[in-house]
Amino acid sequence: MIPALSAIGSIFSAPTLQETAPLAGQAAEAAATGFEQVVKQVGEAINDIKAGESAAISGLQGQATVQHVVESVMTAERSLQTVIAVRDKLVSAYQTISQMPI
Repeated sequence: MIPALSAIGSIFSAPTLQETAPLAGQAAEAAATGFEQVVKQVGEAINDIKAGESAAISGLQGQATVQHVVESVMTAERSLQTVIAVRDKLVSAYQTISQMPI
């Protein structure tokens, strides 16, 4: 499993009974930090994908080594898979909420 996916999975996992007991301010701060980290990871993923594309173009022009191109493209692919996993979790959560009776 991709290490980034396990980190994303831990963000969306259900808290235990002991984790639900902190004060309201601490819980709000922890939630904001978690969401902020997810947004930063999405920003980093965009940068990784752009770097992978530019490395591929440089490789086609003969300005970059094959190893550099492969590493950049693999990093971009891993970032894209992480973003897709986050999107799938969000869609699944939305569908679950939308199916709840009012």
